[in-house]
Amino acid sequence: MTAAPLDPDAAARVAAFGVIPPMRDRGLDAVRHALESAPLPDDLPPMASVENRSIPGVVGDIEVRIYRPTPTTDGPALVYFHGGGMVLGSNHSFEPLARMLSAATAATVVSVDYRLAPENPPPAQFEDAYAATTWVVDNAEQLRLDPTRVAVGGDSAGGSLAAAVALAARDRGGPAILAQLLMYPGLDRDMAASSIVSQPDAPLLSLDDITFMHDLADRGAGPPHDAYRVPAYAADLSGLPQAIVLTAGSDPIRDWGERYATRLRDAGVQTTLTRYPGVYHGFLMRADATARGRLAIAETGALLRAKFAHPLEF
Repeated sequence: MTAAPLDPDAAARVAAFGVIPPMRDRGLDAVRHALESAPLPDDLPPMASVENRSIPGVVGDIEVRIYRPTPTTDGPALVYFHGGGMVLGSNHSFEPLARMLSAATAATVVSVDYRLAPENPPPAQFEDAYAATTWVVDNAEQLRLDPTRVAVGGDSAGGSLAAAVALAARDRGGPAILAQLLMYPGLDRDMAASSIVSQPDAPLLSLDDITFMHDLADRGAGPPHDAYRVPAYAADLSGLPQAIVLTAGSDPIRDWGERYATRLRDAGVQTTLTRYPGVYHGFLMRADATARGRLAIAETGALLRAKFAHPLEF
């Protein structure tokens, strides 16, 4: 088996990074520093306003950043959870994606700086994600949002959190979630998936990187067993919000998202699944850098706009 080929612009971007040692060799602190110190693009989508707020969580406050593309009131919202394997990332390092999603969907994006492992073992990440979603819905009027048009979404580990919040909201009778956006989501722990076995040295996310982040994310909590840590463990996916699932052709965890999308569809959940060939895991972090990334943001924005404009009432 061979790894999926990259588009020319995606291959050039990967080549520009040079040889990247495994995360395990660099160490968590160094990987975090590299991510947080990377310069942001100069041409980020303009917003009508960007506001940082502290909101109540299960343990202390949660920092959120609210992106409003227009001054419109009573508009839709996307509660966004960044990627990073539950151990990396912040509202700062993932600001480009949050802004692009806000611009493409014409929705207010509430980006959540959830607690990271291993300093904060699970279920800290899920608790923050669920608390933030509940806060947005409960405070929609104050936030000038429509509480009936709130979606959750995330990339990689953030996609897993979005799926978990959707599951918990169904199980607990709220908050109301219109849709779930899962971008190359880390929904599973099946290391025998064919996309992983065939691409152990995939660009920007190797098999060793995956196991390293899993080791850190599980520290202090033990192997996961429940669906709120690993949504693929959920026995029943019926009754969940409609879903948009994106995967990348050269992503070792591609199969995880695609299998979950198939299960959602088979459970009667309206589901859109798009595999973007020629790109790597994390390609939406700097979606403007590749043609496929720009297309993915445009298509995702159009889908979410349609769902916000025509909400299902059942």
